[in-house]
Amino acid sequence: MDSLKNKFAEKALPAGTELKQLIKDHGNMQLGSYTLESVYAGMKGMIGLITETSLLDAEEGIRFRGYSIPELRQLLPKVPGGTEPMPEGIFYLMLIGEIPTYEDAHNISNNWARRSIVPKHVFDVLDALPKNTHPMTQFTTAIMALQTESVFAQAYRNGINKKDYWDPMYEDVMNMIARLPRVAAYIYRRTYKNNEHIEPDPKLDWAANYAHMLGFDNLIFYKLMRLYLTIHSDHEGGNVSAHTTHLVGSALSDPYLCFAAAMNGLAGPLHGLANQEVIRWVQHMREELGGGLPSKEQIAEFIKKTLAAGQVVPGYGHAVLRKTDPRFTAQQDFAKTYMPNDELVNIVWRVYEVAPPILEGTGKIKNPWPNVDAHSGALLVHFGLTESDYYTVMFGVSRALGVMASLLWDRALGLPIERPKSVTIDWLKKKISAATPSN
Repeated sequence: MDSLKNKFAEKALPAGTELKQLIKDHGNMQLGSYTLESVYAGMKGMIGLITETSLLDAEEGIRFRGYSIPELRQLLPKVPGGTEPMPEGIFYLMLIGEIPTYEDAHNISNNWARRSIVPKHVFDVLDALPKNTHPMTQFTTAIMALQTESVFAQAYRNGINKKDYWDPMYEDVMNMIARLPRVAAYIYRRTYKNNEHIEPDPKLDWAANYAHMLGFDNLIFYKLMRLYLTIHSDHEGGNVSAHTTHLVGSALSDPYLCFAAAMNGLAGPLHGLANQEVIRWVQHMREELGGGLPSKEQIAEFIKKTLAAGQVVPGYGHAVLRKTDPRFTAQQDFAKTYMPNDELVNIVWRVYEVAPPILEGTGKIKNPWPNVDAHSGALLVHFGLTESDYYTVMFGVSRALGVMASLLWDRALGLPIERPKSVTIDWLKKKISAATPSN
């Protein structure tokens, strides 16, 4: 058993016993009063999940095991000479609950490098798809093709004590995360670069190797990828991709099945696909306004025109957050350091200055502030990664870190199958009628 696996067992298995005792002693404690509106509105704010890896506060933003993004940019280990955290470090933090050393993160990097060989049949499956297949469809297809390698599925078939479910799950999680950059880069090179593929470089860390296989051997782009893959990794348990992982995993589906399902959720325009919609909206605005750097007044008019057409301003608003997304701010800080004069980046900044008061002035928008998607595309375009349909695949590679760490905790805690109660509209009508005094 490797050292990370040992540490996870030491942390997670006793926590499962503790949780069961908490439920036994305090299971009747009320967590809130839920209304019919709460049920109808997508259960927003209703506490119904245990997620150890991160917590989203409406005012403070995302915290990974209690640490904010600015804190993690300082505390998480970096490659020698690097300025941005290694994604391996945030995976360790989410799994173990402690800030890792560089050695801890480097060991994970080496572990993933050893596990990263992708079976040939996965590439054969991808090559059988039309090249114009959306990259996210290719990504989920490849993940399903990888499912033939599931250690958990085989262990369950052979018969395994439920207390040990987490063990083969761990092997699947580590194998899959290790292989995702290779699969994702293959999709990019197949779709946009004439099938001219680039072999992995085992000397590089996980994020830099992904950048290398994409074809962007630039030290600053390596830094961007480390930041990008870190800040997109998790967003507590209630968002679509994380919740889908919980839900599908609760049926004891293996990590490949869970992650493929999660990525189908991430591909939705109201979730991860928003990042490609942002850059398209910004580029459309620039073209319609005649090119160059639009004035704040021009941007304001275009935003009003967008809203008048019954459309949203992509990248603005969040189901939970009520302030600027700290992930947006981290990317803005990166851009100020490495590309302060980039025109597209400056448009993003001007939209940030102009959009919130306009959106707030409508009286219909609770959160007029930007989320993570409002900035990421402009950074990628700066380095020449202009194929916006691909952006959600990159998001998905990162999101694997959080949802897979969380899935391991689900199995270690022995969480049951998820089965919320649903009712019919007729049931609701009868309930309302029974509660309404007659005249």
